[in-house]
Amino acid sequence: MIMFFLVGLLVHVIFFISIFDIYFTSPLVHGMAPQVSPLPPPASRLLLVVADGLRADSLYKPDANGSTRAPYLRSVMEETGSWGVSHTRVPTESRPGHVALIAGFYEDVSAVAKGWKENPVEFDSVFNESRHTWCWGSPDILPMFAKGASGDHVYTYTYPAEREDFASTDASRLDTWVFDEVKSFLQSARVNSSLMSSLQKDQNVFFLHLLGIDTNGHAHRPMSQEYLENIRLVDSGVKELVSMVEDLFDNDGRTAYVFTSDHGMTNWGSHGAGHPSETLTPLLVWGAGVHTAQRVTEPQKYSDGYLQEWQLEGLRRVDVNQADIAPLMSSLIGVPIPLNSVGVLPLQYLNNSDQFKAESMYSNAIQILEQFKVKMAQKKETTLSFLFTPYQLVSTVEIELLTISLCRSLIGHALEGLSYYHTYDRFFLGCSVVLGFTGWTSYVVLVILKTHAIHGRTHEGRHTHLTSSTLLIGMFLIIQRSPVTYYIYCLLPVPVWYSVLKDCYCVCLPQVVSFFYRAMLTVGLAVLSLWPLLSGLYSKAKMLHVAVCAYVPTSTHSSLQLKQGLPLLNQMISWTTLGSSLFVPLLSSTRLFHRLLSIFLSLTATYLLLSTGSEALFPPVLSWLMFVWINIEQEAIFDPASVYCFLTVFNPFIMGGLMMWKVIIPFIIVMCTFETIQLWKCHHILHHYLVLLSSSLHPSFLQHFFFLVQDYGSWLDIGTSISHYVIVMSMTIFLMLLSLMTHILTSRRVSLWRTRKMHFP
Repeated sequence: MIMFFLVGLLVHVIFFISIFDIYFTSPLVHGMAPQVSPLPPPASRLLLVVADGLRADSLYKPDANGSTRAPYLRSVMEETGSWGVSHTRVPTESRPGHVALIAGFYEDVSAVAKGWKENPVEFDSVFNESRHTWCWGSPDILPMFAKGASGDHVYTYTYPAEREDFASTDASRLDTWVFDEVKSFLQSARVNSSLMSSLQKDQNVFFLHLLGIDTNGHAHRPMSQEYLENIRLVDSGVKELVSMVEDLFDNDGRTAYVFTSDHGMTNWGSHGAGHPSETLTPLLVWGAGVHTAQRVTEPQKYSDGYLQEWQLEGLRRVDVNQADIAPLMSSLIGVPIPLNSVGVLPLQYLNNSDQFKAESMYSNAIQILEQFKVKMAQKKETTLSFLFTPYQLVSTVEIELLTISLCRSLIGHALEGLSYYHTYDRFFLGCSVVLGFTGWTSYVVLVILKTHAIHGRTHEGRHTHLTSSTLLIGMFLIIQRSPVTYYIYCLLPVPVWYSVLKDCYCVCLPQVVSFFYRAMLTVGLAVLSLWPLLSGLYSKAKMLHVAVCAYVPTSTHSSLQLKQGLPLLNQMISWTTLGSSLFVPLLSSTRLFHRLLSIFLSLTATYLLLSTGSEALFPPVLSWLMFVWINIEQEAIFDPASVYCFLTVFNPFIMGGLMMWKVIIPFIIVMCTFETIQLWKCHHILHHYLVLLSSSLHPSFLQHFFFLVQDYGSWLDIGTSISHYVIVMSMTIFLMLLSLMTHILTSRRVSLWRTRKMHFP
């Protein structure tokens, strides 16, 4: 039995690791040639300001008095620049938001292995392609771009991580620190000739990461005075900074400015999912090479109602996807578009010649096409030629004749092709894992049957088939130069199914027995005969069933008191209720509360039949408590305030661990109660069969959750899908560990000091 559990543990570990090779591999490729427009750019330098956690409506919407919270940025929108809404993608978090802005691609799901703290694969960015980049802000964001830079031209200045405290009375001091540091830097350039020489060169970038708004939003909520006042502070800081930059460069008109946010925030101070308050962020662009404010008189194409709410109907609004900002910044200062960017250049922001726009758009299309070609070559190289199915794209001749509209079409097809090749092996690996799932399920069922069956002969000749199958699969993987993990996923089903087929006579045992003993068929037919009754009357008989079960103990007690014995009808109702208590809920709706109510009624009916007094009140009270718990947890799915007694500086591993422990505590309490109530010997018997039963049944559930794992959506969605998979996979192990823990808690005692032994004369 120990060996069985050890092998099962190994199989489960392999199944768990498989989802990271199938769903969570990095889509990034390397080896592409940089693409840049051959025409001179309109700007020599770029100033990028990212107000972390700033919602679009918080900046654009006037306050209750009809005045704006950001007068300087409002004047930019109305006079000197272009504006719009930047649509982010889930997960709406700081790291993926900044990667989309500066590198042009969305969340790399392989970052799940790093706890979403950093990207595990090196990537290109606007900062890397620049001549010099100076950055000021959070230690959580800036090092990521310096780490991936080729060379020493990205300079970062950060404050200590301890300052990012949700319990801080005023987090706007984080932004004040950034503005003060930038001012000091610009002032020092006037007396530092070497620094000034570097600043005078083209293709320079200045990046300000302002975390105060986000921190105040978490601590005080976005509608708070602290959050709104922080916006005013940022507005005045940007105004002063722009004035200093223009003065430093003698108003040469060669500076472009971009102001935006990485993500928004919900009214209750969280972000990460796809609510509009989280995905809609402001975008303001002005300066060299950018259109000034465009007045419009006709209704604009946007039907979301925000133009009227923000009182901006008369100004042209240009919305973009967040990744589109990276090629926009690249074209403004004339650097290659980041190699892994999937953004599409928003031409409406550019104030330049048609030739410049066409060349820039062409470079954008070729840059994405290069990624497609590299991805296709990599997959073609590791796939047998007769098995390779290419993604159809336009021909090379057509590429040479691209117009702006055709460039956009090519970009769309190339992005689809990238997704196609990224998931190329997913079906093959999924089939291998499913074979492993079904093989292990079959093997566990055979182990249980063999404990009650007559042992037959094994077939030694099948060892040859095992060896040949292993060699064939191994040769196939070697020819395709597959990764090492592919060998594990593809070869695991071979010994598992060998063990199943070796003892497959057990599968046929019921049929063989029924051949000699026809009465065995009566069992199956009797079960089938109940189906019309259960399916037709189930929806009408839930409450009636509980009422009958409440009456049966009273009737039985009266009959026994009168010495009339146990009524046959009562006995039949009792055994039928017991036998169907776990099956009947499966006939109900899968809607959450409907299914829970069905489980409650079905199990309560059985409990009533086993009760002799007021203990019958226990299941209704417990069920009501569980419903209350579910409702409370639904209202705060993941509220960081739950862990503020332990820490206020954001740490996903510690916070997640504390929240998980909070969920486990009720299980421990229930199990300790169960441990106390049950007789120790009976508990061991129950535990043994419960483990065997779950070992045989839960792999089939595991297959279902394997296909529900998702590599898109918010971190909450991705993490929840992984958690569901792991929870179902770990059900048996969790049961054993929980039983062991509760046994220790209820039966062991720790002495902090030894009791002195007393000797009496």
